[in-house]
Amino acid sequence: MSGESHAVHGMGRELAEPDWPALTDGELAAVLGQRPAVVWRSPRPMSAAALVRHGPRTVFVKRHHVSVRSPGQLLAEHAFAGHLRSRGVPVPPILPSPDGRSVLQRGEFCYEAQEAAPGIDLYRDRVSWSPYLSPGHAYAAGAALARLHLAAAGFGLPARPAAVLMNSCQVVTAPDPLAEVSRLVASRPALAAYLAGRTWPRDFAEVLDPLIGVAASRLAALPGLWGHGDWHPSNLTWSSAAPDARVAGVLDLGLANRTSAVHDLALALERTVVSWLDLPETGTARTDLPAAKAVLDGYQTVRPLTGAEAAALPAVLPVVHLEYALSEVDYYTGVLNSPGNARLAYEYLVGHARWFGQPQGAALLEFLRQHLSRQASVCGASGPSGR
Repeated sequence: MSGESHAVHGMGRELAEPDWPALTDGELAAVLGQRPAVVWRSPRPMSAAALVRHGPRTVFVKRHHVSVRSPGQLLAEHAFAGHLRSRGVPVPPILPSPDGRSVLQRGEFCYEAQEAAPGIDLYRDRVSWSPYLSPGHAYAAGAALARLHLAAAGFGLPARPAAVLMNSCQVVTAPDPLAEVSRLVASRPALAAYLAGRTWPRDFAEVLDPLIGVAASRLAALPGLWGHGDWHPSNLTWSSAAPDARVAGVLDLGLANRTSAVHDLALALERTVVSWLDLPETGTARTDLPAAKAVLDGYQTVRPLTGAEAAALPAVLPVVHLEYALSEVDYYTGVLNSPGNARLAYEYLVGHARWFGQPQGAALLEFLRQHLSRQASVCGASGPSGR
């Protein structure tokens, strides 16, 4: 099978042309050392990936342009994956290339391969921000994320530096967020040129800065921790298609970075409990409060939040997307030269933060505050054995 074109997920609900050409037989043979048999091509747009039959097993192969991921960045990701796996998190093993390395670079592309995850890839064809199919899945995902956070303790690599398509919390935890975001933007020429044509200073001052001010003081008191960075149901595999399925495997650590447990949990909520794709069409978005409750309840059966973490979570949620959204604008301007998608990414950056000031956004934050307060009261009354 050659690297024929296939449709991928776009910025909305419609399928789109891929950002990158499909993996070819020659590339796959170089990565795996034998002739491949492609069984599925990923619809994710920002890299090229496929499941490939490799002898008696199935292997997942992914290609990145070096402007998106360098070998060094991927090696940090692989080190984190190995740490998690050694502590019982079902992250698929990274496989060496024929020359023994976990990252193969050929020209301007990097390649990585890993064993296929166990379980059923139940959500693999669903677009970004798709909800959980059942509260049971949300509960299981929350519990699995808590297990990942417990396993991540002790992983000592520093945060990965700013890059395109990279999650972080360097702006929202900075002593001077405006100075930090200005430095970040200045270091990315295409991003700076694009923002120069927008109302960026006003949008930052009016929408983002007040929210950062609330979140920053809360986050400052929390310990740093490597997190997944992109926790949603299509980055998990499942024990079955039933509503009470368990998480069987954890996929795609491409946005993993050193942030905090609360930052990572807020990202998990942001990815799944708000119908963000409705926002550009209707001006608002619905919330899935049962899913939010289930994620939190599942999480706290494994790793109860401290009082400081519970207080921080609703404050962090409105700005948890900030750094990634900026890096996505940078991707569409500096890597792909796609002004239309850059505009949508900018609307994601500002529009999602602004939504939390609307009635439904404010109601979600109040729901989280009240639910976390009730959980803290129950735990406090029952003592450590009352979970």
